[in-house]
Amino acid sequence: MAINEMENSEIILRVILTMFLMLAGITLMTATCYVVYFLFSLPLRRQERARLFLDLLETGLVQGHSTETTIVEIAKSRDMTLGYRFHLLAAHLETGLRLSEALKKVPGLLSPQLAAMLAVGDKVGDIRKVIPACRRALTSGSSKVTSAVNYLLLLIVLANPAVAIIWPFLIVTIVPKFQEITRELTHGSLPPLLRFLLAHSTLVIIVQLALTGIIWLAVLIYLCGPKGIRWLAPVLKPVIDAVNYRLPWQRKRLERDFSAMLAILLDTEVPEEQAVTLAAQSTDNRVFIRRGERLAQQLREGVALTEAVQAIDDTGEFRWRLTNAAHGHSGFMAALSGWHDALDAKAYQLEQAASQVITTGLVIVNGCIVGLIAAGVFQVLTSITREAALW
Repeated sequence: MAINEMENSEIILRVILTMFLMLAGITLMTATCYVVYFLFSLPLRRQERARLFLDLLETGLVQGHSTETTIVEIAKSRDMTLGYRFHLLAAHLETGLRLSEALKKVPGLLSPQLAAMLAVGDKVGDIRKVIPACRRALTSGSSKVTSAVNYLLLLIVLANPAVAIIWPFLIVTIVPKFQEITRELTHGSLPPLLRFLLAHSTLVIIVQLALTGIIWLAVLIYLCGPKGIRWLAPVLKPVIDAVNYRLPWQRKRLERDFSAMLAILLDTEVPEEQAVTLAAQSTDNRVFIRRGERLAQQLREGVALTEAVQAIDDTGEFRWRLTNAAHGHSGFMAALSGWHDALDAKAYQLEQAASQVITTGLVIVNGCIVGLIAAGVFQVLTSITREAALW
């Protein structure tokens, strides 16, 4: 009787343990799926939060309220949809700051470029006029998510810490044993491939660590978003701006945003010199701002706007588009909207192509290194097996 009770107790414990492990596994899988969803949806959630901010701002302006009053009144509802930074922005506005000044004190609420575009509207005196250009700038979220999916395999392959320690582990523990066995069986040295890898072991380790570091840096920038750029801005802002200007897809987006803002300013009859200066400042890119200053200087010297825009676009397409828009009767924004859509589509295409090339290239490089290591190890095993068979 006692034995049966013990067996029943063990069965019950096993059932409970099995159910606990199943529950833990389901919980872990659910948590992993949520973390992956949370990380991959960051750009889209930032984009939609910014879009909601613009919608609320425009609604208040349509009703006749100022931007500062609109934000403060919305914050009084205690709605946390826009996050705690929105309420922090409202607190700064209550102290008497203007929107452009308060946004500088709340990094991370909006991207630096979007804040710069709203600051241009503040300088013009009507933020409502620049809101369409701000909305047009909010189109890169889906492209970033798609690129992140492309980088997922690369992250799994290269960001795994085990990848960077496999070769050092082999050098310290496995290769010396191979050397002893080879010396005893063949009275010779290791095979040529493994000798080559040992001679260049430092380079192999550096390449693997560099690849891992690049991927982790990209992950960090992806997760931090605009807030991370703000942290890096005091030190690396010139470098970041130069890199963004050189990246083809980023340059297309800068041209799109500059053109959209310039069209809005010209439609509101802002003087050309001031319009190009403010439009360049709205990009929040120092390289583009310097080109805008050169364009403004040419305008002061009497050069026509359609000729001076060569300082912005070396291809001549912007000049052609702007010339046609100047002869139209529907306004610059309406005339250039098709080109803005084309720039946006081209930027998406270039970014996706670049992500595919980068991920494929890095996986191939890492695969070649791992393949060489595996070939060297199997070359040793083959020689040992051959000598053992002769014995």
